[in-house]
Amino acid sequence: MKVLYGLSAVIMLVMLSSCSKVPQAEIDNARLAIEAAQTAQADVYVPEQFAALQDSFNAVNESIETQKSKWFRSFKAEKEKLAAINTQAEQVKMNAETRMNEVKAEVVATIDEIKSLQEMNNQLVTQAPKGKEGAAAIEAIKADITVVDAALIEAQQLFDNGDFMAALNKVNAAKEKAYAINAELKEVMEKYAKMKGGRK
Repeated sequence: MKVLYGLSAVIMLVMLSSCSKVPQAEIDNARLAIEAAQTAQADVYVPEQFAALQDSFNAVNESIETQKSKWFRSFKAEKEKLAAINTQAEQVKMNAETRMNEVKAEVVATIDEIKSLQEMNNQLVTQAPKGKEGAAAIEAIKADITVVDAALIEAQQLFDNGDFMAALNKVNAAKEKAYAINAELKEVMEKYAKMKGGRK
């Protein structure tokens, strides 16, 4: 019986020691998975998901620190959570890559849209009234058109450098400006047409 008790004690000690070891390999793997997600610019393209991933990892680390202070400690739950974080990190990485491709496509489409709009705006400028009443307004509009053209060049440079989110922000602002110019030109043309019609 003493032998059996002795064996039982040894088995218990082995089980406790295996449970009590800090899961350093699992921690390192989770950290590497998060770093891989960050390399894929998850913090840029899916910032909320990446922040949640980091929060999960930090929470597990805090839980591990709490377990380390206990006399009878077990990291089973933490190991499971770290494994889940690995899976979560891989998904966040994939989501970031998907979003990046969506942003790239959106930038290209928006640049094409702005270019077409700019062609229309330049054409409207040539048709705008040249008299004293509209001259100052048209010159200001021409300056705004130049600003949009410059923004398109900057956006293309950002895109070529791989800074797709910054390029998207730039073209969205340029698009808003281009549509505002278009609306202003149409308003000038309408006012001129009414004045011209009234003089007849």
